[in-house]
Amino acid sequence: MSYRAPIREIRNALEASADLWSLKDRFPDLDEGLLEAILESAGALAADTLAPINRLGDRAGLHLNDGAVATPNGFKEAYAAFRDGGWQGLAADPAYGGQGLPRAVALACMEMVHAANMSFGLCPMLTAGAVEAIDHHGAPEQKQLYLGKLVSGVWTGTMNLTEPQAGSDVGALTTRATPRADGSYAITGQKIFITWGEHDLAPNIIHLVLARIEGAPAGSKGISLFIVPKFHDGARNGARCIGLEEKMGIHASPTCTMAYEGATGWLLGEENKGLAAMFTMMNAARLNVGLQGVAVAEAAYQKALSYAKERRQGGGLIIEHADVRRMLLTMKAKIQAGRALCYATAVAADRGDAAREDLLTPIAKAWCTDLGVEVASLGVQVHGGMGYIEEGGAAQYYRDARIAPIYEGTNGIQAIDLYGRKLLRDRGEAMTVQIAECRAAADAAGDANVRARLLDAASTLEAATAFMLSAPREDALAGASAYLSLAGDVIGAALLARGAARSGDRELAALLRFFADSVLPHASARAAEARAGAACLRDAALGDFAG
Repeated sequence: MSYRAPIREIRNALEASADLWSLKDRFPDLDEGLLEAILESAGALAADTLAPINRLGDRAGLHLNDGAVATPNGFKEAYAAFRDGGWQGLAADPAYGGQGLPRAVALACMEMVHAANMSFGLCPMLTAGAVEAIDHHGAPEQKQLYLGKLVSGVWTGTMNLTEPQAGSDVGALTTRATPRADGSYAITGQKIFITWGEHDLAPNIIHLVLARIEGAPAGSKGISLFIVPKFHDGARNGARCIGLEEKMGIHASPTCTMAYEGATGWLLGEENKGLAAMFTMMNAARLNVGLQGVAVAEAAYQKALSYAKERRQGGGLIIEHADVRRMLLTMKAKIQAGRALCYATAVAADRGDAAREDLLTPIAKAWCTDLGVEVASLGVQVHGGMGYIEEGGAAQYYRDARIAPIYEGTNGIQAIDLYGRKLLRDRGEAMTVQIAECRAAADAAGDANVRARLLDAASTLEAATAFMLSAPREDALAGASAYLSLAGDVIGAALLARGAARSGDRELAALLRFFADSVLPHASARAAEARAGAACLRDAALGDFAG
């Protein structure tokens, strides 16, 4: 399927909304010319190499034979182009072969990769997380051994958390780690839903595996993290794929059941501190998954727009129909808001602003992946009956997007995280800063209606925040998802307003007006839902949920 990299929209989100150039003192070698060249090159790779094999991969799927996974035609060549172009190491440490660019720039490039081919993009996404975990928690000899190969893309990485009996309850895992005399461990157990756990794109795969050392405390306090390579000292390790999931979407991304049978592994970080080390990888993945929502939404929007400009019905092109224009504008406005939200989170990470990064990460992950599903669904709707037919191609984006609100912590878990770990930790201080910035963005808006709606929405978010901080825990948790959606709507609108004011872009200003008129009016309803409390959930469920 075709894809055009939206360079203008990406640059606007990066530079005007997310404030990329505030990082100039940290990244003095980055200038506008270099940024343009990087984005154009990434766009060309996405459009010319990755997009053409997206539909083919979806239809062909994967094949497992005696523990080996064969990827669809064209994927090995595409990965070689990705690897040889140095794309894996854009934001990585130059000490290990990386290019040392801002994470926000690397994120913008990965948006294009995911939009062109989400199945493909999952492989480098997981490798980036492995790089981050080893870089933060690895011993010097581990960094020396693994980071160069991973940063270059010669090897790939995975994250192994989930087990059949555990699901999101990581503390219930049963994979064992038995110490050996040479300092290594024998890893034995089974992991499920392991993205790109086995494939034929690279000669080695570095698995990061959560396991419990014999005698460790029960629950999450007794979990450790281990590096388990597919090949060690030239020999195959005891880690193998024993099954592939048949999924709703992302058909060209191998989702593996992995068996570890006395596999040789090495402790990464401290004993019994594995969950904290894994969260380094997971937090990076959560922002990247949020970006996937934006990326697939962009691809779905482009396809829907093209169809609307060609399809005639009722005496004219369907793009002239009011409801079709409403759907297309909803898609485009929310995509730009989500794009800015993801990039702003990355700029906060680049700046070392941990409070802002921590607050925005669950919002970016959940709001943007919900956005991906909504926009892909609207794309199907724009196509009408042809959208529901696989031949039309719109359905693939919906199928692919649907996983993103689930993995790397479901969006319900993101809402719990926003309330329990972020709001309560600083008593709303970081959110208060965000609300102040929303008001500043409103004051700078040139349109009086936009200003009024955004100021009203900011006050609504402020009142909802006060409720979340003062309400009993049960009531706050009942409203957490609605509160996160409210925060995403308001912060997204503020970022659009900042981008429009700084860039002077007339199209972005028009999208902002549409967002203010069509999305922000829902703020009061989301706030009411957030404040509804847990009693309504209990009372409504008395019959069906009893027993």
